[in-house]
Amino acid sequence: MKKFAYLLIVMLATASSLFLNSCQKTQLQEATSTDPNILQYLQNDSLARFSKLVTLIDKAGYTTAFNTYGTYTFFAPTNEAIDAYMRKKNIASLESFTKEQLQDILKFHLLGEKVFTYNFNDGKLPSITDYGQYLITGVSNVNGVSSYIVNRQGKVLQQNIELGNGIIHVIDKVLEPTELTLAKLLEQDPEYSIFTEALKATGLFNKLNTQAVANGDTLWYTVIAEKNRTYLDSGIVDFAALKTKYSKSGNPAAPTDGLYLYMAYHILPDIKFLADIVTATSHETLAPLEVLTNKFINNKVLINDDSYTTINGLVHEPGVELNIATSDRSAINGVLHHAMGGIAIKERKPFAVYWDLCSTQPELTRLSAIYGKKTYLFDFGDGNTFKDLKWEKSCLKYRVASGGYLKDYWQMGMGRSSSNTENTGTCSGNNWIEFTTPLLVKGKYKVWLCYFTQNSTVSAVQASFNGAPLTSALIEFHKKISSVQPKDEANLAALGWKWWAGTSPSGSTVGRMLGIVDVTSTGRHKIKFELLSGQNADCNFDMVHFIPIDWPSQTSPRFDPDGKIVY
Repeated sequence: MKKFAYLLIVMLATASSLFLNSCQKTQLQEATSTDPNILQYLQNDSLARFSKLVTLIDKAGYTTAFNTYGTYTFFAPTNEAIDAYMRKKNIASLESFTKEQLQDILKFHLLGEKVFTYNFNDGKLPSITDYGQYLITGVSNVNGVSSYIVNRQGKVLQQNIELGNGIIHVIDKVLEPTELTLAKLLEQDPEYSIFTEALKATGLFNKLNTQAVANGDTLWYTVIAEKNRTYLDSGIVDFAALKTKYSKSGNPAAPTDGLYLYMAYHILPDIKFLADIVTATSHETLAPLEVLTNKFINNKVLINDDSYTTINGLVHEPGVELNIATSDRSAINGVLHHAMGGIAIKERKPFAVYWDLCSTQPELTRLSAIYGKKTYLFDFGDGNTFKDLKWEKSCLKYRVASGGYLKDYWQMGMGRSSSNTENTGTCSGNNWIEFTTPLLVKGKYKVWLCYFTQNSTVSAVQASFNGAPLTSALIEFHKKISSVQPKDEANLAALGWKWWAGTSPSGSTVGRMLGIVDVTSTGRHKIKFELLSGQNADCNFDMVHFIPIDWPSQTSPRFDPDGKIVY
């Protein structure tokens, strides 16, 4: 399973193209590979494990769809799995299913891209199913034997069967989608009765009880909820006691009321399974300008476990642990997590954000055949490829190389007159590139660009934050730190330089202090890099560090290419 790293990674949910809808199109491209496609493999399985699944596909009207060319992932239940499902549902035969029921079953087992088991996370898979819900994965160890578990329901019996139009994972259960909203998921669990009453009193229950769509995108939510036992342990015996503690206006439904803000603070405006939570250092909530922070320590997920420096020294505020076993509960509009302690809004001080510019782009990370594996050019003509990354024209190169953190970085030839959109060429002709930052808590920060030098061509690039130029230094990507010694670190930092690589620092891994920004409102912002003079075929953008100006260290931690964080 993938290692959780301490850096801010913003993972946004994105839907895959619907494969099964292709059966309604008039033009279909049949698989051209000599390998069997998904349906052919199921039909010709030497162990005769899928005869009932083949019948199910035929009765659903999806025979043509499963012959369609593509790169899909299908979780294939065996005959025994289908028999067990029918017994559970008291269904006498496949003929008793409606066509729509069969279609829904198949859609929930299918993803629109290849996802091998080595890409499984402790949490949701990178693509959504054609049914419209995410699958989650984990590992179970029984008698010393480890197995992948899908949706906490089915064990993977055989994995990564690569075929002409995708891959198959054989599973021992028919996977069942949730049918409940987050509101109903909480309401049907008596252990969350106090929390549910509070949601109803504030009106937030209604928000969590719909599967809303805005601008074509599903509105997902994440709820981090306390059970009744947690409230009882803190002396809150019922909802009335909770209301007395937090509601000061007398109207809990008012957005400025204390109880409303308390409940809104437990809701994140996106779908974030545990794997998404632990790979970020902060999360926006529905409470305006309020965030939850996160740490992953000793296999524990901790919320609001914060340390900061005061005039009296280091202060540590212990956090609230999320119960891993009882979290990651899927709903049709999000996911529910179980907090083992009380979570209340607290005064938030600015904290450092160590922002990796590649791994924070979900449109990149979901491309399992590219991300972390090979250099690739994203053509400007592809349209709005990235939600939070824009550039002027030409193309943008995602480069996999040993020099960058996590062994990758963005590369752009700024100011060159020609362009090359071949995957072996150079992206050039651009004068600017702009990123949307992760969530920043309001406060003052020093801004560091971490880059990797690779050539000697002279150019000057200026950064701006929300349109205001950062004037402490220009970026000259050819410049290296000529001598890197720990004893010189303070002197280098005073001059606006640092090396950001960890155990193997190099003069080529350069951090440049660009200026100080005053973030006046907690949220996400824009940082833009614009060419002022010269040209450069290899401008390598790797990380940006936002570090509060009063933090004791601007140079720690450091980041190794293999993902190790060095303090």
